[in-house]
Amino acid sequence: MGEVVALPLRRASVLPDVRGDRRALQVTWHAQDDVFVISLWRAGECTGSVRLAAADAAILVGALADGLAERG
Repeated sequence: MGEVVALPLRRASVLPDVRGDRRALQVTWHAQDDVFVISLWRAGECTGSVRLAAADAAILVGALADGLAERG
């Protein structure tokens, strides 16, 4: 298991959940492991995470861009 780090990190992107209730998504880059860590937070506690290979980040970025393009 990895090191537990308190939210927010200096270079983290923290995005609030539209549902509120102190929910958020945090994205951090971990160069030493060549991964992005995407974690789910609620009331200051991490409730889950995914380690995304840097090579797969383009798939996520593409999905977000496609969704935004559909908005019009």
